[in-house]
Amino acid sequence: MPQALIFLTALILNLFFSCTLIAQSIEEKNLNYRLAPNDLLDFRVFQEPELDAVVRVSGDGMASFALIGPVPIGGRTISESIELIKARYRDGYLKNPQLSITVRSYAKKLFTILGQIQKPGSYDMQGTSEITLLQAIGMAGGYTRISDPANVTVKRIEGPGTNEKVYKLNAKRMARGEDKTTFHIKPGDVISVGESLF
Repeated sequence: MPQALIFLTALILNLFFSCTLIAQSIEEKNLNYRLAPNDLLDFRVFQEPELDAVVRVSGDGMASFALIGPVPIGGRTISESIELIKARYRDGYLKNPQLSITVRSYAKKLFTILGQIQKPGSYDMQGTSEITLLQAIGMAGGYTRISDPANVTVKRIEGPGTNEKVYKLNAKRMARGEDKTTFHIKPGDVISVGESLF
């Protein structure tokens, strides 16, 4: 076999396996995504087209399905939700249900950034993507002339109820690589960039 043909075959095989790994990685990330209120879902049951539906997760985390009614899937991963719904269908309706859930459209997930930043306001976090503190600052246009990047606070509601936690962060050290911590922003976070005193 000519050398060029061997090289081309190896290149095609490498590309095929790379694409397969990327697809598996995306699939795993999607299955690990935690469903949130207002997510719109495509629900399919193999060989049971009358059960297929477009379903919205309600504010209390419930979603309604044919025959089994409301199921609490908000806050669960897609994999966990599939197993829970399968169990409900097996309980008197289907012998061995094969079903899938895909997110048709993600609920808006906002964070707010205030203080000494070029474009203060609320920003949307798209789908399953994670945003770091430095990326959030970049989305808001960066610092003002009088900002203090070493004085950044993030207020976050954690757990049920209204338990507010305040994180004091040094974005200046993060940007320089002196602080190796990657701080991820969560929906509902309020970021405040302080003002330099001199």
